[in-house]
Amino acid sequence: MRRRPGIGGLQNAAAARDQYRVLGENVAKLRTDLMKEQLTTFRSQLEEFARKHKNDIRKNPAFRSQFHEMCAKVGVDPLASNKGFWSELLGIGDFYYELGVQIVDICLATRPHNGGLINLEELCKLLCQRRKVSREAVSEDDCLRAISKLKVLGNGFEVISVGKRKLIRSVPTELHKDHNEILELAQAQGFVTAEEVERRLSWSTGRAIDALETLLDEGLAMIDDGHPDGKRRYWFPCVSSISSFVGVDAP
Repeated sequence: MRRRPGIGGLQNAAAARDQYRVLGENVAKLRTDLMKEQLTTFRSQLEEFARKHKNDIRKNPAFRSQFHEMCAKVGVDPLASNKGFWSELLGIGDFYYELGVQIVDICLATRPHNGGLINLEELCKLLCQRRKVSREAVSEDDCLRAISKLKVLGNGFEVISVGKRKLIRSVPTELHKDHNEILELAQAQGFVTAEEVERRLSWSTGRAIDALETLLDEGLAMIDDGHPDGKRRYWFPCVSSISSFVGVDAP
């Protein structure tokens, strides 16, 4: 018959478990302290790097994007506030605040033409035209970072992906899968016809017309009934250039 462990054996086992637990906690604490020390060192080096290269960070969009990636790896957000060390050293907070205000202006100015949906490439193009007298160049990455700070205004500003393009939505319009597929299809020419949607997406006539008319009602499409073939064309300014329709000069 197998003997059960006595009280002494149970106490020894419990003591051993406590020792392992304390050892594990000590090892975890050492690792945590080491990581904190490494992060502190890295942040100091990051601050020194920023001081040394502040002009490149301000003026070179690619360099600025890489700097943001470096900051993210150590939990530093230079855009978290327009006050403090990073703002005083680089002026980054003011730069993105100004950029955000200009993006809002452009979205409002173009809304009658695109229904509040503009592609990122077009937005950057209009932004650069508006800022042509500014010293700092602006990249798509800069636009995305400025837009991320506009979320405090509510759910009106959002970046959505349609195919290979990124679109900026400045109105709380809900786009469904059917709408996204039509916008992706329209990227080739800037427009689609109901017949093309039916053929290319294997949809019924009712499904195609319903989705197209919804986009039209939301102000995201314009219609052209003047083509010689008699087919109605649904144009989507958000996936084609609208620069020629909208004044973008700075006030």
